[in-house]
Amino acid sequence: MRRLAKGFAVLMLVAVIGLAAAWATAPDPKGNPATFEQAALDPQLAPLAEALTLALYRDADGKQATLLVSGFDGNSVTGVPLAVLGAAQTGNPLRDLGSLPRLPAALPDSPRMTLAYDVLLPSAPGGAVHIGTGTNFPEHAAEANSGSVFQFPKFGTATPARTTITAHPGILLDYEVELCMRFDRDIASLADFDAAVKGVFLCGDFTNRNALVELADPDNLDSGFGFSDAKSGLGHYPSGPFIVVPRDWKRFVERARMTTEVNDDPRQDARGGEMVMDFRQLAAKALGDMDKPRFLYQGSFHRLAPQGRITTDMTLMSGTSEGVIFTPPTRADMIEGIAAYLLGGGPLSGTGLVDSVKRRFIANELAGGHFLKAGDRVRHGSNQLGDIVVEVSAP
Repeated sequence: MRRLAKGFAVLMLVAVIGLAAAWATAPDPKGNPATFEQAALDPQLAPLAEALTLALYRDADGKQATLLVSGFDGNSVTGVPLAVLGAAQTGNPLRDLGSLPRLPAALPDSPRMTLAYDVLLPSAPGGAVHIGTGTNFPEHAAEANSGSVFQFPKFGTATPARTTITAHPGILLDYEVELCMRFDRDIASLADFDAAVKGVFLCGDFTNRNALVELADPDNLDSGFGFSDAKSGLGHYPSGPFIVVPRDWKRFVERARMTTEVNDDPRQDARGGEMVMDFRQLAAKALGDMDKPRFLYQGSFHRLAPQGRITTDMTLMSGTSEGVIFTPPTRADMIEGIAAYLLGGGPLSGTGLVDSVKRRFIANELAGGHFLKAGDRVRHGSNQLGDIVVEVSAP
């Protein structure tokens, strides 16, 4: 009996030493790596022969107006009001453009106006529901351990290219840069998509990673749980300064480059051509998932689009590339979570084992301090879509 007890003690000691070694040697990533193009980003306007670049502002009467952009620098944009060229002011810049008697082959020398970035309106449409996309870039899909593209409704109105977002205590705030598309008409079929005037713009998609950890099903990211709560809210959808209307949207999107920097530290760098599904395929996927209110948001279930189609006040989002902050729980997080569960009474604690691991993981990530916090500056850049600058502020 004494020998048995001694053997058991040795086994326990070996197990403890093994767990301690596993904990001590566990990796502790502070974000996902990304690949970067060797050439520095060179922001320009798309050539007029390839695309028209628009910006939105309010005229002297407070009415939304559209500017045909001819130039920009770090502080302002210059261009010709579409109304001067004979366009209507419809409230939809793509319809404004479509109302022109003919599209300009060259910009007139006058009258031109210059607007500071601070007065530009969001390039995104003004609706409160948009169509978000997950794991549509292969490397990011690998980061998220996802085998397919999925979509979800993103709630909240867009903010402009110079904006702020609040970093709330206890929240793991993450960034994503994306390409976005809007339309001059409702999209209820692929025939509508093909016929529509399409505007492409740069956008951001900030994420409350706590909500994803607590609500999403890691084995089925398309379950309808977690993503709407994580991706929605005030400041979570900044949009760029320009709406670009390409003559060949597919070619333009394939060549579009988008980047992220946090406090001048490069984090993301990708081209639209890396998308698993292009915007036409994303539209088809969305239109096939409009019937059921299967997406949870703030305790209620919603459809992907309230009216069963992609309306003119909605955005179709591309999804993001590799290089986000969030990484899955490590071996150390698992060990600490199990230990906390056992020390708290195990099955008698009233807390499940999985919940215990999730809590420990979130606490460890908060302690690491590598998620966005007050004082950080996030800059999303592009080659032909302008840039977005987001200042992270305290509550």
